[in-house]
Amino acid sequence: MPLVTFSHPEHKTKTVYVPAGSHIETVLKVAKANKIPINFDCQDGECGTCLVKVTSLDKKKERMSGPPTEKERNLLKQLGKLTDEEISQILVDDIPPPWRLACQMIVRDEDILVEY
Repeated sequence: MPLVTFSHPEHKTKTVYVPAGSHIETVLKVAKANKIPINFDCQDGECGTCLVKVTSLDKKKERMSGPPTEKERNLLKQLGKLTDEEISQILVDDIPPPWRLACQMIVRDEDILVEY
């Protein structure tokens, strides 16, 4: 079972278990289910309100979910969190960036830190 640790300077750090192999739960759904106060608005990757920084806690496997979709990449670029060069590198290396939208990132079988 993957562990997701949520951290915010104004809130208590909380670690939650996510069912292994579900591959359908977004970071935002996990946060809401566990009463983690991540800001959100549209829940569809349109607004950027749920921007989070994600770090792998498993040093052997630093993938942090799959790469962002085109929609998410475009919004992260608009928010100044991705450059065209970084987007090209993501597409080549298949390694996701640290900045993600909580409503779009699917939790995989890995331990991660989510800073919001």
